[in-house]
Amino acid sequence: MADKCDLCVLGLIILSSLLTGISGADDHVFISSGENVRLSCNNALSDCKSKTTWNYNRHSATVELINKGIKNKDTERHERLSLESDCSLNIKNVTEEDYGSYTCQQWINVTGKDQQQGSDARVSLHVLHVSVSPSSSSSSSSSSSSSSQTEISPGRSVTLSCQLYSYTGFSCDDRVSSEGVELLWVNQTGVDLKTDSRYQILSSSDQYRCFIITLTTTLLNEDNNREWRCQLTHRNQLKTSVRYTVKYSAQADSTTAVNPVHITH
Repeated sequence: MADKCDLCVLGLIILSSLLTGISGADDHVFISSGENVRLSCNNALSDCKSKTTWNYNRHSATVELINKGIKNKDTERHERLSLESDCSLNIKNVTEEDYGSYTCQQWINVTGKDQQQGSDARVSLHVLHVSVSPSSSSSSSSSSSSSSQTEISPGRSVTLSCQLYSYTGFSCDDRVSSEGVELLWVNQTGVDLKTDSRYQILSSSDQYRCFIITLTTTLLNEDNNREWRCQLTHRNQLKTSVRYTVKYSAQADSTTAVNPVHITH
């Protein structure tokens, strides 16, 4: 009986370690597209820049971004990457294509041979991205657009799609969803827009976007300066958000600019 209890306690310790991010679990970083992000290398050595390698993995394809302090110029985003003195990896102007698993390794020379020092430091980068798809209620509507500044006008229907791009080597349900990640569309006072009948809120997911939440509504004249915000919480803590504000010009029939503002906590 005592042996069984010991096994139960051991099982609880292992489970607790996995849930709290110990025992080599990934460090999760949440960021909005368009922002800059810094990924830490937790096992950094002193004077580590010449000893650091950063690898990137997504969908079982591994790309070497930095090899012992030297950037790989064959990658499309090498100009947006930089290595800090503490060996953290900086990524400028993050896009939804940057999501994935990043691994930091430290290498030292021992008797003429390179040898890895310590274990891999893994960081899972999750990117929050919002696209806008305006459409007219008439048959002469313009084509949809996902640009950051979109021309729309009162009377048209607009859809804001808030998407979280995630990859950890496991399914979304196995890792990200189980860790308490939530997306919400709220108004400027923080009230969940699901409570307002004029907004249609739909949630879904696919293979690479663990969370997709869309907001659809028909713009009214009084929507001038109206603010909607997609916010991401992780374990009940606000991590990042994207705010959209509708601004009408003086003429009622003129176009409307919808501009995103990214807020990372």
